[in-house]
Amino acid sequence: MKIKIGTRGSKLALIQANLVAAKIRKEAPGTAVEIHVIKTSGDVMQDVSLLKIGGKGVFVKEIEDALLAGGIDLAVHSMKDVPGETPEGLAFCAVLPREDVRDILVSRGNVKIEFMPRGARIGTGSLRRAAQIKAMLPDVVIVSLRGNIDTRLDKIEKENLNGIILAAAALKRLGYFQKITQYLPVELMLPAVGQGALGLQIRETDHALAGILARLNHAPTAAEITAERAYLLALGGGCCLPIAAYGKTEGGNLFLEGMMAAPNGTIVIRDKVRGSVADAEELGRELARIILEKGGKKLLNLCTEII
Repeated sequence: MKIKIGTRGSKLALIQANLVAAKIRKEAPGTAVEIHVIKTSGDVMQDVSLLKIGGKGVFVKEIEDALLAGGIDLAVHSMKDVPGETPEGLAFCAVLPREDVRDILVSRGNVKIEFMPRGARIGTGSLRRAAQIKAMLPDVVIVSLRGNIDTRLDKIEKENLNGIILAAAALKRLGYFQKITQYLPVELMLPAVGQGALGLQIRETDHALAGILARLNHAPTAAEITAERAYLLALGGGCCLPIAAYGKTEGGNLFLEGMMAAPNGTIVIRDKVRGSVADAEELGRELARIILEKGGKKLLNLCTEII
């Protein structure tokens, strides 16, 4: 069997794709695995906000198109880049064990978030991160940030930023531990849906490949991601509002916390549910109902008016 893996071309994406390739070769010795780099709209248009070019789905669309067309056999996605809905004909057959879900701060002079000066310039391209930072520090100036990890790190000096917010998983996979100033606890900064997890997507009809990849699936992570994505989908899947969720399995139980906020951080709605791992999807939908009833519907209406 020969497997063509499709991935974005950043250093981080290639590390992740090669990690999956190595796992496949170990599970199925003799399998030929090739890495195919695919440029996505999100990679090409780095000077435009994600909201204006279609949201986080711009990092996966071209890869999914190649998968449907047969140009590749397997897509490796950072699950936080994947919209709530999966195109017809495609399926996620495995999720790898989750990395650190937290966000981190990289700052000038290693200044922690609680000691940032008034009017500090913080870089991020994420509505979710911006809203939660503004809720903590209302006088912070959010500077829009796009590009790969190295590009963003360089902008601390180039754009005179006090710091930037990134995913811990990304810096850990790149080996950039020494650059991390501070890990931001989930109590302070709830992560993106799917953050820290890698999903393996194939065509639904590729049963032989599904059989191989199923051995790589990490059931606890899969349950967490299922709950988080059900929550996202129930809220609209890709609206213009800051949305966060974090599922955590403990034995047969699943704890799910979710957030929806106004972009400027003046309103933050947050709640949690718990239940059986077997009910992961329903827990996600239940939490979405709670968030909507606590004021999320009004925020969604404002979002629609803005669009």
